[in-house]
Amino acid sequence: MTTVDFAAMTGLELMRWVQSERPADIPSIGRLLGMRFDEVEHGRVVVSLDTRPDFANPLGTVHGGIAATLLDSAMGCAVHTTLPAGVGYTTLELKVNYIRAARTDGQTLTAEGTVIHAGRRTATAEGKVLDDQGKLIAHATTTCMVLGTAA
Repeated sequence: MTTVDFAAMTGLELMRWVQSERPADIPSIGRLLGMRFDEVEHGRVVVSLDTRPDFANPLGTVHGGIAATLLDSAMGCAVHTTLPAGVGYTTLELKVNYIRAARTDGQTLTAEGTVIHAGRRTATAEGKVLDDQGKLIAHATTTCMVLGTAA
């Protein structure tokens, strides 16, 4: 089992650690869906996954919850990169606009989250999901509540 003191790491350090180590022994939504952290920088995170038949809705396309989860993860992790060690966050609001359906046949979906505002109590971010042809699947905004204070 991984023994890392996550509370001692800044949000940016933690996200870069996840990107480089790809910990398979820590349960997470990212592990469940097969997410990859492609880019991590201060205020910006890019994650991707390959679709699969398990992601299907009753119509046979990727369920909207997959795009929403990608967006929530990319935007939330982007917010996390702006936080000092010992400070967390939680999503207060998520607004998703769906543009087109995605296929379940191994298509790569890529989500980019970018921080708009990082304050002491709240942070906001925007995001988009593109398919492997660069077509917009969904876009979103979020408001996150910042939890705790820096020491």
